[in-house]
Amino acid sequence: MYYVYVIRNLKSFSIYYGYTDDLKRRLSEHNSDGSTFTSNKGKWELIYYESYKSKKDAQTREKMLKHHGSSFGHLKKRILNSLDEV
Repeated sequence: MYYVYVIRNLKSFSIYYGYTDDLKRRLSEHNSDGSTFTSNKGKWELIYYESYKSKKDAQTREKMLKHHGSSFGHLKKRILNSLDEV
């Protein structure tokens, strides 16, 4: 299985999207020095994920979220309560 995930920084509330084949490991990497973009920025929490059988499908979905604002806009409407929680 492959996962497209959305994490949020607990300090700045920044959002990060990615894909992985091991969600627990990847979140742990984001909260340590295992990720260039998210390291040294404090704690990150998982707020959403989708699962895919195909790596290519997960990569395509991640690209859509990162590069097509309307894709994240639609997702944001679905997970609005998760984004509002502190």
